[in-house]
Amino acid sequence: MTQKTAPSALLAAFVDIVCVTAFVLIGRASHSKGPLGTLVTLWPFLAALAIGWIGARGWRSPFTLRWTGLTIWAATVIVGLLLRVVTGQGVQVGFVIVTAVVLAIFLLGWRAIAQFVLRRRTHRA
Repeated sequence: MTQKTAPSALLAAFVDIVCVTAFVLIGRASHSKGPLGTLVTLWPFLAALAIGWIGARGWRSPFTLRWTGLTIWAATVIVGLLLRVVTGQGVQVGFVIVTAVVLAIFLLGWRAIAQFVLRRRTHRA
């Protein structure tokens, strides 16, 4: 990571963390779960997000949808769900589907918007 890319990577990582945290908070609220177990639900997905960032080398091009975004999304979903399984947390089919769809909207959606905005800025400059 260079001095030039560091702020972008930190911003992108922060947005990803916010997205994953929002996913967990929304899910817990929709099932009338209190805030007490939030960290238990959150940690597998944050750990998986970190693995996705390392696997994608997300700091190199943090806003890229195709390689970075897809790799981070896939790792967050797959590894996060696997961590839930090995720690005895529930993983029903419906939860798998909701996890994949919501995290795709969140983790890929903001990158698609960012790419659109960055392209428009580049064309106007």
